[in-house]
Amino acid sequence: MCEYYVKADPIQYEQRSRTIRMKGVLTTIRIENPFWDILAEMAEQEHCTTNALITKFHDEILADRDELPNFASFLRVTCIRYMRRNLIALEKKIDGSAGYPIGWKNSPIEPATFSKSTGTHDLSSPQSVSNVRVFKR
Repeated sequence: MCEYYVKADPIQYEQRSRTIRMKGVLTTIRIENPFWDILAEMAEQEHCTTNALITKFHDEILADRDELPNFASFLRVTCIRYMRRNLIALEKKIDGSAGYPIGWKNSPIEPATFSKSTGTHDLSSPQSVSNVRVFKR
């Protein structure tokens, strides 16, 4: 299991900085590359730029809580919650499950297991699908 994560391209966990103007002040945000990609996807769905989406998040959370000690962490968690919500929606669409993420206690779906012999996690190719148990009822 660890090999899959350890062999990730180092670019995936490098941080990238972006400067954004919020309330007239230039602010630099530094988060890892995949989070920037997810924020760009979210912005596209909202029909705005990534900077506009981030500014909207910042304004809304300050209006709700009056303070935000770690905005970069908030953005990371927001990205994870976005991806998780999409996964749950996909699971419901696939089999009408009760809304539990794969692998959760009481979930009707077990986590997928992956073949060490192929070394792949790509479920789109027929070779890997034959070596993967995707769902078990």
